Amino acid sequence: MAEPMEMVFNTLKKCLLTKLSKEAGICLSPLIIQLMFSKLTSTNFFTCFIWLFLILSLSTAGSAFGQNFQLMRYDENYSNLKTDTTLSFYNHIKFIPLSANGNDFLSIGGEARQEFDAFDNEDWGKVDAGHDNFYLQRYDLHTDWEFGNDFRIFFQLRSALENGRPMGPRPIDEDQLNVQNLFADLKIWRSSKDSLIIRAGRQELNYGAGRLISVREGPNVRLYFTGLKAIYKYQNLSVDAFAMEADQVKPGVFDNQMTKQVNLWGFYSTLNLEGNKNVDFYYIGNRKDSVVYNEGTGNEVRHTIGGRLWKNNNGFVYDIEAAYQFGKFSGQSISAWTASFDLGYIFADLKSRPAFGLRNDYISGGGNKSGGDLETFNPIYPKGGYFGFDPQIGPVNLIDIHPYASIQVCPGLTFLADIVYNWRYSVNDGIYRPSGAFNLTGDGTTQKYIGTDYLAKVSYVFNAFLSVDFGLQYFKTGPYINAEIPNHKNAVETNSRISFKF
Repeated sequence: MAEPMEMVFNTLKKCLLTKLSKEAGICLSPLIIQLMFSKLTSTNFFTCFIWLFLILSLSTAGSAFGQNFQLMRYDENYSNLKTDTTLSFYNHIKFIPLSANGNDFLSIGGEARQEFDAFDNEDWGKVDAGHDNFYLQRYDLHTDWEFGNDFRIFFQLRSALENGRPMGPRPIDEDQLNVQNLFADLKIWRSSKDSLIIRAGRQELNYGAGRLISVREGPNVRLYFTGLKAIYKYQNLSVDAFAMEADQVKPGVFDNQMTKQVNLWGFYSTLNLEGNKNVDFYYIGNRKDSVVYNEGTGNEVRHTIGGRLWKNNNGFVYDIEAAYQFGKFSGQSISAWTASFDLGYIFADLKSRPAFGLRNDYISGGGNKSGGDLETFNPIYPKGGYFGFDPQIGPVNLIDIHPYASIQVCPGLTFLADIVYNWRYSVNDGIYRPSGAFNLTGDGTTQKYIGTDYLAKVSYVFNAFLSVDFGLQYFKTGPYINAEIPNHKNAVETNSRISFKF
């Protein structure tokens, strides 16, 4: 039975590659396409195949509609389809009238994401994982119920699955079925100058560059919170004030546990200025129990005050952010900080839109185990791919220099390259994972240089619905890792991802 199934699989794969080649045109070479799909097997291919042919059949609708899907799907607005006359199937599911005048309507959307990772020497040989292949899937379906301009309910189910990882799924890999968003919006007032909305329920959050509060799009499992948020807008100023509970995520079906305490509170404001310039200012309060640092384990209440200056449209672009943290960790005072400088240039007038940049981060760490302040910065809920598509080092006790470049080879096809040089900020602290969780002690050596990360990524956007990414990452260990891990090894990872949204 296995042999006929493999024959069917190979036939379908060949058919799919042919269709993708036609969609991509001369821009995407057969070699790149073969590389992107070389890791697909008959056990995971059929799901990809069904979704891919569905979306490729919708390519005409995608180009006609010109949809730009948002990172936070609840930010999309389809009220403009009220006057649509195309009568396409896609537009019908994006705008389903619930009243005669069309002011009340339902919108349906979703996503399917397939990802294959191949990893050599995860954690640089510390866990002796060797070669590790695993397959990740993520699916979601959402409904957006709009009742006039004053009331709204948004509901989203999400499934994140992992198969094949020898050491089992990581917390970022699997949450088999979960209610990701379920909230109601009530518009308290609206005028020509300002508005106030109260949002109550389970909801995703994402602020700024994702350094402190991110929905965590890169990993398979996205973050969510449950609580209350006030959204105020006045002309070019927006302010969100929130009080949230963070659930404990578990890998099963509807088994996540509520913490039954406010873990996250504060406000985040953005002021939009002329010339695509922006200023952010924020305060974030955070409570976490049983936090592990190189210094020890304990409960903490931490306060973060920070600001950000940014411009990311074209020409000279920048993203400069600084934050200071204070509070208590097991009765010990906290004094930690971070500063990030990201400067670049986007040649928007050129057809290939080449972009170059240099980033430099300083993130405090260290402390005295016998007393004094805890100086280890806590990134709270950071972006998972802040230092690459699947980084091994998190934004704690870190200095990095990060040159990067990108170029649009042809419409839809983009090539990106990065190099990240990493040092420990303090020799009295270790290194941490991208989530901020403690990873490797700093007590055994005074060496600072962690290692060098080389990254390359190819992304192709077929149409409004479908995109494909292929990434390669090589981490060369430095003196710190070589001293801490006896049988240290350089790490290599390849990542292939297909994303479909509707």
